[in-house]
Amino acid sequence: MTLNIASKQMDITPAIRAHIEDRLAKLEKWQTQLINPHFVLSKIPQGFSVEATIGTPNGNLFASAEADDMYKAINEVEVKLEKQLNKLQHKGEARRADERLKDSFE
Repeated sequence: MTLNIASKQMDITPAIRAHIEDRLAKLEKWQTQLINPHFVLSKIPQGFSVEATIGTPNGNLFASAEADDMYKAINEVEVKLEKQLNKLQHKGEARRADERLKDSFE
């Protein structure tokens, strides 16, 4: 898997790259294929901004976060992506559960 990291108005240090890779590794526990993950790191007047776009077989994931610390923003993006992956993985189960409920009320 190739990880694309772009930055605006700042340099990407090996520590930042390693932190993003560690956070992306946490998403692999969902056992889905992560297609072309792309991160954009930006320096803004209030701190830092991180945007992430990741394709999956079930749909695309997008998350962004702003924080005064770059690592904190990366962590927030990872949490948002994990919530989206959870929702995508269990979407079919939720629909089946709704159908069973409809049948039991009729």
